[in-house]
Amino acid sequence: MIRNLDSTRTRCWPASLVLVTVAFGLIGTSRPSAAWQPVIEDPAVSGTEMAVPDVSVDPDAPAAALGPEQLSLLNLVTKGGFLMIPLGLMAVAMVAIVIERLLGLRQARVMPPALIDGLGSQSTSASTFDPRRAYRLCQQFPSACSTVVRAMLLKVGRPHAEVEHTVAEVSQREADRLYANARWLNLIAAVAPLVGLLGTVWGMIRAFFDTTQLHVGQNKANFLAEGIYTALVTTLAGLSVAIPAAIFAHYFEGRIQSLFHRIDELLFNLLPQVERFEGRMRTSEHSLEAGDPTPPPPPPSTSAMSGVAESRR
Repeated sequence: MIRNLDSTRTRCWPASLVLVTVAFGLIGTSRPSAAWQPVIEDPAVSGTEMAVPDVSVDPDAPAAALGPEQLSLLNLVTKGGFLMIPLGLMAVAMVAIVIERLLGLRQARVMPPALIDGLGSQSTSASTFDPRRAYRLCQQFPSACSTVVRAMLLKVGRPHAEVEHTVAEVSQREADRLYANARWLNLIAAVAPLVGLLGTVWGMIRAFFDTTQLHVGQNKANFLAEGIYTALVTTLAGLSVAIPAAIFAHYFEGRIQSLFHRIDELLFNLLPQVERFEGRMRTSEHSLEAGDPTPPPPPPSTSAMSGVAESRR
């Protein structure tokens, strides 16, 4: 019995080995590894080589060529068109006028300190006021203030209303003279935005017209956007010129008013001394330029004083 079992076991070993080998073979064929998978070539691609983009960067290439275009002031100016020329001329004129008026409206130019001190010392009392000395002092320091004071001194002895009218007229004329160049700033502030708007309208017309001329399939949106932002350059330039021009025009106007308020205060202090000569002597340019000092006006006569008293009664 034992021998039969041993012989049976001996006979079963070869069959078992065969079954195990077949089982492993089936498992291996049902799950092939990726390394042994066959490569299937696409017939559409096998005949041609795949195009690989060249992503290498040239170290000598400029930085602007490697990215989107950047906005710059020079680029905007060159794209603004022919209307940038008058806007540029307005900008140059504005800068020149501003510099000239900043120098011309200094207090030392309009109201020299030596002139103010000399006239102030004569306006303190009647005994120190001398029209001839005051006139020569105005000639030494030519300015807007001295011009107004000289006009008042030439009316010494005239009625009070005539003196005030002359002073007001000369003051207005001098103020207009000082503000003459500043008026161009108001003109630039008004015209520059209109020129910029004209350039923008013209650029928009050109942008839409050029867009209609594109062929089918071209990117019309990008082309139109580029035309619109280019057209807006002139409006930007016009506002850039007009805004500082308006600011400086307003500043100069206030500066002139402030200076003439000080001149009016000086004339208000001199006017009582001038009124003392009313009806007693009259001055002229020749008499004021003479070297002899002006004699003080005579005191009012007793007859005149009595007449005034009787009229009051």
